Amino acid sequence: MYIKDQKVIISAAITGATHVPSMSPYLPKNPDEIIESAIEAHRAGAAVVHIHARGENGKPTTDHGIFHYILSSIRQECDAVIGITTGGANGMSVEERFSVISKFQPEMASANGGSMNFNYNKLLTNVEHPVYEWEQEYVERTWDNVFRNSFRDMEYCIRTMNEYGTLPEYEIFDYGQLNNLKILKNQGVITQPIYIQFVPGVQGGMPANNETLMFMFDQARKILGNDIKYSTVGVGRKMFKLETLCALNGGNVRVGMEDGLYIDPAGTLAKSNAQQVFKIKKILEDLDFETADSEEARGLLHLKGKDNVNF
Repeated sequence: MYIKDQKVIISAAITGATHVPSMSPYLPKNPDEIIESAIEAHRAGAAVVHIHARGENGKPTTDHGIFHYILSSIRQECDAVIGITTGGANGMSVEERFSVISKFQPEMASANGGSMNFNYNKLLTNVEHPVYEWEQEYVERTWDNVFRNSFRDMEYCIRTMNEYGTLPEYEIFDYGQLNNLKILKNQGVITQPIYIQFVPGVQGGMPANNETLMFMFDQARKILGNDIKYSTVGVGRKMFKLETLCALNGGNVRVGMEDGLYIDPAGTLAKSNAQQVFKIKKILEDLDFETADSEEARGLLHLKGKDNVNF
């Protein structure tokens, strides 16, 4: 008997907090560009948009006024599921990063699976004159950066999301972080369905290759159960290969300029998040997958609905 594949959820991570404006003229670098790019990505086929905030000078921020402007503007203009970051940006305190959950009570938000070295100090090696003065110091300081997510931090983050009905999107950067989730589940901290976002390719975490992802998919199911759902970040020039691999193995996909600035392996810069969304959507449809719209994604992920947020 033929069993129809479940629809694939496309997420678009709009700007992130790693890439800096000097790396691409197309990176959304201020609130209005983030809003416009998120709406375009949704219209191109992204059921979910993942949001970091940036100020007018392009620098990542957790300023609640800027965040509210971005989130509410996107919500007014489209039906996308809006997920927000708790990873923030390097240099932010844990309290800063997590404050957005109780403030905005989104449908979903990232929840990091553990502490790690998170380094990207060489990003501007080939850039002679950065667009903004803050960029050089911002990337160089990650050489001595530890991305803190202690068990105390993780428990606080997850319990806060449970309280407000926000689905944690567990960002997993390395193998041991799967076991962290198992511990938190066994302790009763994790109570909602488990949705994992694998994040390979960060310097300090697991490598981005087929073998690693196949191992992680297998181990995630063995450690956390076959009822989990998952997606994969497609890093850099490997974006579309890794996304396709994830979909072929029962997962969802995430593209976007937070994860990679390119549209092909040759290093051609993507001109928009929508361009990346359009490409992965075509790949999926050419492979006979159906893609979920935002309401279908809400059902698949058991989200509380767009009318129950605080923005």
